[in-house]
Amino acid sequence: MTPSRLQKELKKQGAFQSLEQEAMLNILRTNDQFQNRFGRLFREYKVTASQYNILRILRGEEKPLPCLEVADRMIQVVPAITGLIDRLEKMGMVTRDRCDKDRRVVYIQITDKGLKLLEKLDKPVIDLHSQLMGHLTRTELKDLIRNLEKARASLAEPKAAG
Repeated sequence: MTPSRLQKELKKQGAFQSLEQEAMLNILRTNDQFQNRFGRLFREYKVTASQYNILRILRGEEKPLPCLEVADRMIQVVPAITGLIDRLEKMGMVTRDRCDKDRRVVYIQITDKGLKLLEKLDKPVIDLHSQLMGHLTRTELKDLIRNLEKARASLAEPKAAG
């Protein structure tokens, strides 16, 4: 049997144990390579992918959001959201305000400086999306999206018997 492209890339001698394993390793390898490309882009602008994600969430909402709400909306789960926000605040990209009614709740808002950074990044990010995925047809992209969403469905919490 002809080795798959991933087998060749990894210089794997034998076949994968299952198609599920090969698919999972393909997802992980692709994610790693794509993250490296985005990481390089964001480093040019002195932010991380997670910081960029926070700024995008805040820009999209157009109003202050509770810190935990921002954390829930992140593409990648980050355990130290407070540290990320600390760094963004020191950079002047966001402001923080405690809720008067519940001092445990902290609202985060993007600043003009944060908005300007996102404006600078908008085109390079779209260009990188096109560079990485533009060779796929619309149908292939829709199939990929549907299949990835279907794969993530296995993570959904089971419904309680009622």
